[in-house]
Amino acid sequence: MITDLKPYPAYKDSGVEWLGEVPAHWEVRRLKNAARVIMGQSPSSNDCSVERIGLPFLQGCAEFGVEYPQPKQFCKAPSKVSPAGAILMSVRAPVGRLNTADQQYGIGRGLCAIVPHPGLHQSRFIRFGVIVCLDGLAVLSTGSTYDAVSVADVAGLRIPLPPLPEQTAIVRFLDWAEQRIRRVIRARQRRFKLLEEYKQALIHQAVTGRIDVRTGQPYPAYKDSGVDWLGEVPEHWEVRRLKNAARVIMGQSPSSNDCSVERIGLPFLQGCAEFGVEYPQPKQFCKAPSKVSPAGAILMSVRAPVGRLNTADQQYGIGRGLCAIVPHPGLHQSRFIRFGVIVCLDGLAVLSTGSTYDAVSVADVAGLRIPLPPLPEQTAIVEYLDAQATKINAAIAAARREIDLLREYRERLIADVVTGKLDVREVAEKLPDEPEEELELIEDEAEEKDVDEIDTLPEEDSDE
Repeated sequence: MITDLKPYPAYKDSGVEWLGEVPAHWEVRRLKNAARVIMGQSPSSNDCSVERIGLPFLQGCAEFGVEYPQPKQFCKAPSKVSPAGAILMSVRAPVGRLNTADQQYGIGRGLCAIVPHPGLHQSRFIRFGVIVCLDGLAVLSTGSTYDAVSVADVAGLRIPLPPLPEQTAIVRFLDWAEQRIRRVIRARQRRFKLLEEYKQALIHQAVTGRIDVRTGQPYPAYKDSGVDWLGEVPEHWEVRRLKNAARVIMGQSPSSNDCSVERIGLPFLQGCAEFGVEYPQPKQFCKAPSKVSPAGAILMSVRAPVGRLNTADQQYGIGRGLCAIVPHPGLHQSRFIRFGVIVCLDGLAVLSTGSTYDAVSVADVAGLRIPLPPLPEQTAIVEYLDAQATKINAAIAAARREIDLLREYRERLIADVVTGKLDVREVAEKLPDEPEEELELIEDEAEEKDVDEIDTLPEEDSDE
């Protein structure tokens, strides 16, 4: 059905460089002529708390969900309020992230609320229109300290506006198309989630001795490990505390004067925020780090979220949110120790409780008890798990790439339809109504996170 879409019969110049030509009967107007823009304003911190008193409050886009926010704070006297149904947009870095207000929200200075004029425009069409304008907005989002845009920048966005019945047809078509694309995306997400679970199960079986990776069968004899979560281990294995297999270096925060984004000193990690899939992606550097992780060490977060792991591909300065686990050379296989730490993380989670935030101490980490087979067996286990992980990771990467391509296709389709490159009017009329329960399923997509009002600007017929 999508492949049958054709262009409109006649076009005109939009007067907007990035937009190019639009259908001859469409208008191109500034956003302020189609919607009211409410710029957020931060209230007094005394009026905000996690207690459910007042309106749910959003300072920026940190609590944005797939479609609707997931607020964690409330405010009894918000300075600015977004009505239900408004389009919420982040106006500070990252500029341009969108959500829909499913209820009233207090909004801080990191957000604005875009409220389409009722009866004149289709609310969801305006949302799609804003989406295709985000590249133009990015050009404006520059600041000396952080990227940000003003109320004038948002209000001045120029968007294509077809007649109201056509807006409705476009929204109907795009909702239909998005639902199907998202359904495929969720299927791919479930696939790589299952693959990740399978990989973790293989690690657990091999590292705890449930199977002998050399034969594919259980070991001939087992003994009690003395650790509840571990149960029995092969009879000839040892169970030792981590401190007997590795050195644990707990991070320590250096002076802030010694840290910057300038590439002076060692790359520095305060916590796990810059962890990648396997290796960190540091953004800061430190010329006098208090604690240093050697290359090859296992980096582990010791503050919430406790237990995230990466491998040090070089020396790093480490702050108090991390520790470095350095296996004793020659005595143990470094990657086996990493796999051993992975299977111990459930036990670590039991220890990670604090009055302010979850955290574990150097004693907690060093005291972890891990299974230790003889060194040749450790090597065999690592080789087996690396080989299996290569296959699984390739399948996961393929699924992620499919998701990326689907998202790119969805963005291209929205842009082509909302800017009038494709005419969907005839197709939209033939679309079946979606069953209500199916719409609810598609909506629930948890898998897939200047203070002013436009009222102060006159609503002009002119776009200048």
